[in-house]
Parts: sequence; C-alpha cells; structure tokens
Amino acid sequence: MQITEVSATGLKREYKVVINAAALDAVVSEKLEALRQRVNMPGFRPGKAPAALVKKQYGRALLGEAMEEQVNTALKDTIEGKGLKPAMQPKVEITTFEEGKDLECSLTIELLPEIEPGDFKQIKLERMTVEIGEAEVDEFVNKIADNQKTYETVDRASQSGDQVVIDFSGSVDGVKFDGGTAEDYTLVLGSNTFIPGFEDQLIGHAAGAAVTVTVTFPENYGNSDLAGKPAEFACTVKEVKGGQQTVVDDEFAKRFGLGSLQELRDNVKRDLGQEYKGLARLQLKRKLLDALADSHDFDVPAGMVDLEFDQIWKEVTADEARFKAELAEENKGEDELKAEYRKISERRIRLGLLLSEVGRRNNIEVKPEEVTRAMIEQARRFPGQERQVMEYFQKNPEASASLRAPIFEDKVIDFIVEMADVTDKPVSKEELTKAAEEAQA
Repeated sequence: MQITEVSATGLKREYKVVINAAALDAVVSEKLEALRQRVNMPGFRPGKAPAALVKKQYGRALLGEAMEEQVNTALKDTIEGKGLKPAMQPKVEITTFEEGKDLECSLTIELLPEIEPGDFKQIKLERMTVEIGEAEVDEFVNKIADNQKTYETVDRASQSGDQVVIDFSGSVDGVKFDGGTAEDYTLVLGSNTFIPGFEDQLIGHAAGAAVTVTVTFPENYGNSDLAGKPAEFACTVKEVKGGQQTVVDDEFAKRFGLGSLQELRDNVKRDLGQEYKGLARLQLKRKLLDALADSHDFDVPAGMVDLEFDQIWKEVTADEARFKAELAEENKGEDELKAEYRKISERRIRLGLLLSEVGRRNNIEVKPEEVTRAMIEQARRFPGQERQVMEYFQKNPEASASLRAPIFEDKVIDFIVEMADVTDKPVSKEELTKAAEEAQA
C-alpha cells in the first residue's frame, strides 16, 4: 500500500492511495477460503464445494468487502501515521480499478484548526441588572388577581375588561376560511387575544347585538394565505359578563398554598429576580460571544461551514412566502442574503470550535445526571408522554447529544465569564427585555 500526499491547502489534505493488486487478491482468497468452509451449496457437503464455484457466486461481493477493508485501513494509517485530527468524516473516492490491477483511490481530509484561546481576563463586559421595586411587585400580584377574576352576567353594553360570549364567522373577499368560525367563544375585551382592532369593535354592544368586525391580518401572520389581507367577521354578542374584582389579601394568597400575602409577594419578587437574571444572562452571553468572535480569527473547515449553512438556509427558505417577504423588506437579492448567512455559519463554527477547545483544555465535562435532568425537562413538556420521550432520548445518541451540547456550551461560557472583567449596569426592565430580544435575534 502506497500513500502519497498530493495537496495541502489550508485545512484540506488530499492523498493518493495505491493498493497492490496482489495484496488485494490475497485478502479475497483468504475470505473465499473462509467462506468455502461454511457455505452450503447444492450437491456439496460444507467445505467441499470447489473454490471456483464459490468464487463465481460470491467473488464480487468478497472483492467489495476486501476493497472496503483496505481503503479503511489506508484511511486509518493516514490519520494515525500523520497525526491528523479530522474535522468531519473524510471523503473517499475510488479513482481507478480493474480486476487484477492495482486499486487507486483519493482521500480528502479536512482538519481541525490549531486554536490558541486568548486571555479572557482582558475581556470587559457589562451585566445588566434590574432593581425590583414594590410597585412592580404590586403590578404582578394584581395581574395574578386579574387572572383569578370571576365574571357575572350584566344587562348593559359591553366595556373594556368585560367578558363576552360570541359567535363569529370570518371571511376574506366573501369566502370563509378555515379556523375563522366559532360558537359560544369566550373573549375578554382588552386582552389583545385576537387580531388588533377586533376586540375594540365589540365594545359598546349588549347581548343580542349583531356586529360586523372589519380587520386586516398582520403582515407577519402565521397563516401566509391570510397575512396582510382585509377580513370581515360576522359576530353575534350572546352574553356580556362584568368582572368581579378579587380582593388581594391573606385569604387570596392561601388559594396558592401560601400562608400570607407577604409570602406571595416574596415569591413574586424572587421569581421576577430569576426571570431578570435569565434575561441578563442572554444579553451577557451575546456580548461575550461577540467579544470572542472579534478577538479570535482562525481558519475553519469549509465542510463544517457548508453543513451549517445548508441547515440555516433550509430553515430560512422553509416558508416561501415569508422568505420572499424578507428579501423584499431588506431589498436584497438571494445571492446577497446567502453571503450573509454564510458569514453567520462561519462565525458559529468558529465560536463552536473555540468553546470546544476551551472546554477540552480545562477539563469541562457534562455529567450524566445533567443530561438526565435535561431529558426530564423535555419530557415534562409532553404531559402523558413522559416515558416515551425519555426512551427516545435514551435510545438515540444523536438526540441525547443535542441535549448535551447546550449544557456544555453554557458551562464553558460560565467558565469564561468568571475570568472576564464584568461590571454590573443598572437598567430598567424595558431596557433589559429589549437587549435580551436583540441577543436572541
């Protein structure tokens, strides 16, 4: 077997492999004899069938096995002998083969880059913090009380905050559409549950009123067939119910298994604090990743970038109508948008490789119990199917790996943040929410 490097460009290596015909024939002969000893052929006892007859029937299959084994051996010898670190599955291509002659093939291997993490102590970050005041706790407690509000039938025209029972039938250009019809539907006016403008037009009507509601579906509406189109809803108000204010006191808190109103307020303040910490972490993580991307520049395997880009592009173009709308909104051509997403793909791969190297150097690992907790969290999202979900993750290594990857990333991020120069920056909850949304965009 001869292995010759024919190209070395960046992270890409190409090798020419020549496997001697005699060596290949020897492997085939060995396999043939082993098969002859156990194969059952009509008219012959096991082990007594003529080799020529066995070869005629099984020779091509055995040759295929021998070729595959020899090529795999060549690949293994190349990787181990030259100390290579492949980034992904190498590409093997048979270039020349005729029975009885040498087998020639090419090996294309993309390597992982050499990565030298920077000095994380030089990274400066701001962590947003929100002070939770008593007024905000009051607001949240009152929202809880509103959700516990009871409604009683009233003999008057509807007002904002009332609950109405309606029948409705929607149409676009006079044609009814799927999902646009309902009977005895309960709707709280002012809850912004329906399309903007729908609820406002039901205010001021008593039971028995027939109302034609005219609205326009938002441009980003989930159903592309309705997005941006004007519609009419023929509505009948069947009942108007006024809300009965809930008294917020110790008895109210006991509905939730708590001892007092103060305990409820303490729990609300704690939960708000956890929510804001989560949002702040999203913003801090985005800023850290930006800093890492700016301070680390190394070649990344083109094949890995291609796979990442293909996945992103598939998601982007899944909804054809939305994709065309995005092109029009941003005034860009498809090639220009592809170039942008390819840059995003390259950035993701570079950051992923960097975080992986940081984790490797610092022995950061994901413990089995951490993956199990993630499985349980996923299972809880499917009430009644928890067992099936757990079994799915346990039996599918790729699915389990999809849970392990974000846990590993978060642990590496936390490790780097601990070394970075982080200062707290007090902000309003609106500023924090906006920053977290931008971080997720």
